[in-house]
Amino acid sequence: PFIEIHQANATLLKQIDALKTKCNELERELVIEQEHHPADSTSNGGRGAVPQSLSLKQETKLREKLEKLQEELNEKLKQSAEEQSNILELTKEISSLKDLNVAQASTITNLKAENERKEKAIDHMTNELADAKSRTKLAEQQYTGLKNMIRVLQEENDTLKKENEQFSTRLVSEKEKMIDEMNKLTEMVDKYKREVDLLHSLKEQDDKRKSWFTLGSKGGQKEETDDKGDGESRKFGSVSVVVPSKPMHTIQAHQGEASCVQYDASGTDLVATGGADSIVQVWDTANGQLRQTLRGGSSNAILSCGISNGVVVAGGSDKTCRVWNLRTGRMIHHLVGHAHKITCVKLFGSEKGVITGSADRSLKVWDISRQTYKQTTTLRHSSTANCVDVSPDLFTAVTAHLDGGVRLFNLQTGERLSDISGIHQGAVTSVQFHPKDASKILTNGMDSTLKIVDIRTCAPIHTFSDVQFQTSYGWASASFSPNGMFVGAGSATGMVLVWDADTGTLRKKLSNHQSCVCGFAWGRGGFSGQQVASVDKTGVLTLWS
Repeated sequence: PFIEIHQANATLLKQIDALKTKCNELERELVIEQEHHPADSTSNGGRGAVPQSLSLKQETKLREKLEKLQEELNEKLKQSAEEQSNILELTKEISSLKDLNVAQASTITNLKAENERKEKAIDHMTNELADAKSRTKLAEQQYTGLKNMIRVLQEENDTLKKENEQFSTRLVSEKEKMIDEMNKLTEMVDKYKREVDLLHSLKEQDDKRKSWFTLGSKGGQKEETDDKGDGESRKFGSVSVVVPSKPMHTIQAHQGEASCVQYDASGTDLVATGGADSIVQVWDTANGQLRQTLRGGSSNAILSCGISNGVVVAGGSDKTCRVWNLRTGRMIHHLVGHAHKITCVKLFGSEKGVITGSADRSLKVWDISRQTYKQTTTLRHSSTANCVDVSPDLFTAVTAHLDGGVRLFNLQTGERLSDISGIHQGAVTSVQFHPKDASKILTNGMDSTLKIVDIRTCAPIHTFSDVQFQTSYGWASASFSPNGMFVGAGSATGMVLVWDADTGTLRKKLSNHQSCVCGFAWGRGGFSGQQVASVDKTGVLTLWS
């Protein structure tokens, strides 16, 4: 766009030069003309007046023409000056535009370099995106493979679960059949043992009868009558339950007070005792020998214990419950969570669960089936639980309380099912489900009575008492016989009493203890057939024959 301006400027300069040249020529002509005209005027005198006037006119014209040319020259100079100023301005503008162009060229160069970098980055990101897409596709394929594998594993797991359930069901049924067969065999062995004992006694009596025949037939008849009476007293051994008759073993089980005694719930020849000397002792009922000593810590009085299928539990005054492996004697769990002393414990659910009661007015259910125990449920109530038992279906727990109440709980939901009050005058010291009818429970109270209560009507069915039966301990226990036909308990007078559960008749009064009997248990009887045990305040354990 500046070429035309330069050309116009050059043209004007040429015109100015031409005008200057023409003006100079006119000035020279004028000077020459002036030089000629004065000479003529002097030589001609008056004759030259006319030419002089003509020259003056011509001079005037020339002057006018010169002025006009001068004006045009000035105008051209003015235009040239303006154009020069415009050219300067344009030159400045061109310079600034050049600078701007240089800056823009530099910017363009930078932008091109940046663009190249961006393009390289885009290419790199494109490559990474393609790589990511390929990895994503591979991950999707792996995810699909894992889903298929998980589905296959779930199907296999479901199949294994079904097979395990079937196996467990079959195992349980076979175990039940085996237990039934073992019970039948045990009953047969007990029956045969009693028959052999009876035959031996009859033989001895017959020998005595023969040797003392000369003394008269009356004595022999009396002995025969007594022997028959003894034989009749053992007839209910045919249903594997024998009413205790005399001490078989008397053992100093603990150095201090003994507080609890429990038979092995799985039916072996073992019985466990706990006492104020912080130990749990496990005894062989066949020979009265000590099988295992389990220590519960220093200055921890054992208040309640339980044993079943090689597992022993005990709770005491240190607010914790300990679980031992009977075979190794090692503690496998230490259940911590109560705020006060533990007053009662109970193993249930094939030795996979423990329920504990405490003076903090709560019951806690523990899962001990794994290496690490877990507390599953907490049951709240308003009074200390002295005793706890679990129904055969494992759904219901019954507790005996210091306020004289008996409460039933749902172990799965923690819901309180029933609250039975007014059964005893004072605290209820023990409670047990009927072994054959879970709608009935046996309670022992501080009013020195035992009662069988129907939990459906919340009313007592039978009441058992005697002048020599006194309950003076808050943890004094009572028990059904394994078939539910008898009930027994220890007394503060040192007696052990057994009643008929249906008629309320007192069947036995046994005396061997020299102090208050606070623990009583009636087991199923193992291979030895020994079923009844009691402990007293001085730590003495009696195994009754």
